[in-house]
Amino acid sequence: MRIAKVCVALSSLLLVACTKVGLGVANLPNAFSNTETTKDIAYGTEPWQKLDVYVPPHSSGQSLPVVVFFYGGSWKDGSKDMYPFVGEAFAKQGYITVIADYSKYPQVKFPTFVEDGAKAVAWTYRHIAAYQGDPKRLFISGHSAGAHIGALLTADKHYLRAEGLTPSILNAFAGLSGPYDFVPYEDDYIAIFGPPENYPNMQVTTFIEGDEPPMLLLWGADDTLVGKSNMDKLIKKINVVQGLVESKVYDDLDHVAMVSSLVWFLKSKAPILDDVNDFFQRHGANAVVLEE
Repeated sequence: MRIAKVCVALSSLLLVACTKVGLGVANLPNAFSNTETTKDIAYGTEPWQKLDVYVPPHSSGQSLPVVVFFYGGSWKDGSKDMYPFVGEAFAKQGYITVIADYSKYPQVKFPTFVEDGAKAVAWTYRHIAAYQGDPKRLFISGHSAGAHIGALLTADKHYLRAEGLTPSILNAFAGLSGPYDFVPYEDDYIAIFGPPENYPNMQVTTFIEGDEPPMLLLWGADDTLVGKSNMDKLIKKINVVQGLVESKVYDDLDHVAMVSSLVWFLKSKAPILDDVNDFFQRHGANAVVLEE
């Protein structure tokens, strides 16, 4: 599979002429909403290991489900500062959302950015209760390279084990347009994931054993950057070992539109947020938490 040499981060997509104006419009609701946003919380010792927490209004003593979202950008680009619209979208559904920055190529190669993801999830599990989040209702989602990171954290147990945890802390994973199983052909991606004998370690299918948290895999039919074979291979592997997986293909959506559909004025393009929320609800997000 070839992944085109384009920036798949929001800098290449959002939304109005791919400018800062477009990002400003997309993220405008967060500036005026009653979502409580705490920015630049350290989840590690490196300067890039920072995350933002979005907390919707809720009654005192109420505990909320939590989503850790990893943005895309070809493992090379992107910033959490571009994605308040994602935190706001999940907040409207009643979730606390954590959006973390992570290291990128060429400063690092695989698997450093996945290790950063594990640290961000571990921080969330151990500290989100301070924001009235429920660590027992913890979900991961991501788009593109971020979906790849989230899927590896869900499937390859060694990442969270390095943080003293296991994927069993996760209720479910929802991936948007993830490159879960491909062989790099372009120079940048060969450099990121090589040498070739290392490729199985970056393919999510390598680690599927059937006991992983449930996965929801979503893809846009007009996606020319990440092929449907990535989703199909992962679904096939999960089904072979009798794991839990659901999938959906959206007509007339390309790679970028899969995440931009979470923007407040583009939600009518596809019910992606509703579908993710429905999946999470069926896998523990709506569990009743009794106050102590």
